[in-house]
Amino acid sequence: MSDFVSEFWSWLIIAVVLVSVIGCAVFLWSQSLHRPAGAVQPTGHVWDETLQEYNNPLPRWWMWMFYLTVVFALVYLVLYPGLGSFRGVLGWTAVGQYEAEVAKVDAQVKPLFDKYLKMDLRDVAADPEAHEMGKRLYLTYCMQCHGADAHGAKGFPNLTDKDWLWGGEPERIKETILGGRYGVMPAHAYMGEDTIRNLANYVRSLSGLPGDPVRIAKGRETYKASDCVACHGPEAKGNPALGAPNLTDKVWLHGGSEATVIETITKGRNNQMPAWKDFLGEGKVHLLAAYVYSLSNPPSTH
Repeated sequence: MSDFVSEFWSWLIIAVVLVSVIGCAVFLWSQSLHRPAGAVQPTGHVWDETLQEYNNPLPRWWMWMFYLTVVFALVYLVLYPGLGSFRGVLGWTAVGQYEAEVAKVDAQVKPLFDKYLKMDLRDVAADPEAHEMGKRLYLTYCMQCHGADAHGAKGFPNLTDKDWLWGGEPERIKETILGGRYGVMPAHAYMGEDTIRNLANYVRSLSGLPGDPVRIAKGRETYKASDCVACHGPEAKGNPALGAPNLTDKVWLHGGSEATVIETITKGRNNQMPAWKDFLGEGKVHLLAAYVYSLSNPPSTH
């Protein structure tokens, strides 16, 4: 890839652009030097028996407009980026314009965000105006994964129930949105297919799902003797500090069928929640966290 960021490519682009623009002007000028004398003669191209093509010169007004476009192109290339790595004398960049527009909007709305930032998250969740602002933020940045109704999808948590991998307190939700989360379920293929099937039957039984009694009994012993206890706990209630799910609550992030549980144990899982602190800022995240909290804790239940 280093070949594509060397100065050679910048100079090549400059040469191609300038030759193209100036070449158009030179070509047009050369054509204007040879204007036919007397009557314009046909070129010899005939269609539909009588329709002929004549060698008429370009109108002067059209030629001058073309020259103006060439001049405009050259002035533009001096002022703005367009010639390789040359940034233009105005120093304009798309990134700079974007940042300026964002800064302008932030300056207008910052007082409103600061107002809610000083409030407790539970109070913000109960505020109707803040709720609508948080909802718009959610529909802009979060619905792609968690759905417009926040019910989630396979691999993406439901935000409307009270099952939280990393804790459902308002402060924990804000922490999750600000810094993101990265959850890992290690692969246990080394246990062997039969042992994993026993363990899957036991895990499913913790949520009241049917299974082979013999395999459930064997799976219980495997669970207690394996490193499953280290993450999910001896009672399989999970550990919010690690993002380890509760295996007894009938909530399945990737599905609760025997085949899916076996797949999870065998291959493991990797889930990532991106961090939004740098992109949204703490003020917007504060509103967003309050809205997400309200989805499973309506104002009347606070």
